[in-house]
Amino acid sequence: MAKIFSIHPDNPQTRRIEEIKAALCDGAVMLYPTDTVYAIGCDLNAKSAVERVRNIKQLANDKPLTFLCSSLSNVATYAIVSDSAYRIMKHLIPGPYTFLLPATKLVPRLVQNPKRKTTGIRVPDHTVCLALLAALGNPIISTSAHLPPDETGDGFVGMETEPMVSRVELFDRLDNLVDVIVDTGEEPSYEVSTILDLTGDEPNILRQGLGWEKAAVWV
Repeated sequence: MAKIFSIHPDNPQTRRIEEIKAALCDGAVMLYPTDTVYAIGCDLNAKSAVERVRNIKQLANDKPLTFLCSSLSNVATYAIVSDSAYRIMKHLIPGPYTFLLPATKLVPRLVQNPKRKTTGIRVPDHTVCLALLAALGNPIISTSAHLPPDETGDGFVGMETEPMVSRVELFDRLDNLVDVIVDTGEEPSYEVSTILDLTGDEPNILRQGLGWEKAAVWV
C-alpha cells in the first residue's frame, strides 16, 4: 500500500517534500501530478526503480522514458542542446513540452532510445514538481500514469485510450503498484505534452498536445 502525502499545490510543505525526497533516494516509485497528466516516476539514477516503472507501464527496454529537469541549464547536463534548440526551448520552458534531444553520457541507457541515443526531457510549469526536483537534485522520470498507453512514432507514451477516471480512482488503481502518492488535490488531466524533435537540422512537432500552437510559432 502506498503512502499518501497531501501537499499544498502552490506552497508545498518543506517537510513533506523532504520525506518524498528521502523515499525517492531509497528507490521509491511515486504517482504525482504534473502540469499535464498524472505521472509515474522515480529518481532517474535509481535503476531498480526505473525498471519498476517500465514494468508498471509494460514498456520494453527499447522504449525511451521522459524525465523532468529543473531548468534549461539542467537540461544541458543531460542532453546536447544546439544553438537553434536552445533558442526554441528558451521560449517554451517551463511548460507542457517534451523535447527529444541527443542524450549525454549521464542519461542511463535504460531511459534513452538505445538505437538513436536520444532522450525526452521536460521542464514542468508545476510548483510541486519543481520543489521535488530542487530537493532531489536529480531528474525525475515522468511517464503517464494512465494505462494502457498508445504510442507515438518515436515510442514515447502518447494519447491514452482508457476512460477518464477521478483522482481517487487513479490512486486506488495504482495504490499497490507505487510506494508514494503525491496528493495536491488536483484532478487528473488527460491533456498530454507537445513533443518536439530537436535532434535534426530542422525542428519537428511529433505530437500536438498542450501548447502546440505556441510551439508551432518557433518551429
